[in-house]
Amino acid sequence: MMIKCGRPRKGEEQLSRDRLLDTTTALVLEHGYGNLSLETIARDARVSMRTIYSQFGGKAGLFGAVIRRCSDQFVACLSEEQALDCSPEDVLVAFAKQFLFRITRSDAMRIRALIIGESLRFPDVAAQYYEQGPQRTLEHLAQFFARHAEYFAVEDAHVLADQFLSVLRSERFQKLQLGLEQTPDEAEIDAWAQQNTRLFLQGSRR
Repeated sequence: MMIKCGRPRKGEEQLSRDRLLDTTTALVLEHGYGNLSLETIARDARVSMRTIYSQFGGKAGLFGAVIRRCSDQFVACLSEEQALDCSPEDVLVAFAKQFLFRITRSDAMRIRALIIGESLRFPDVAAQYYEQGPQRTLEHLAQFFARHAEYFAVEDAHVLADQFLSVLRSERFQKLQLGLEQTPDEAEIDAWAQQNTRLFLQGSRR
């Protein structure tokens, strides 16, 4: 019987990529970034070092892909296709719910704390974290505000995006990061998103 060789199918490639990103997340949470070797990641994820280097360029790029996958889950709410049948307010509330839910999960909070703690030693991973997470989110929001400029009193889309994110996170996010509050459940996230989005719109709508 002949065994067929060649490139894996697209679905298999995605499963392998997801396994690699899941493994990387778990290992970073367990060991931190600086103490984690690329060899350990490759072994546990059952992929070759060559695959990691060819797809991500190294450990920092791989970690950036972990963060990008997380931000995918809330920036998708801001796409033109998703927003066709919704008002700007509805889109912002939907984004706010996803954004707040994702960034307040315990694993996300721990990863953020780890990167802040190791950012001076590893500026490349700090840059990847910012570019694939906060900066990417800010840019998608700015594009959304630019598409709906007639709805808002402020003309600078980046200012609107920056202010909206600041209103959403609020002081509560800092208390969560310090362990002074419990992780909010979905009902609490819903109230948080609704209230803070309304507050933002009261000051920015025409």
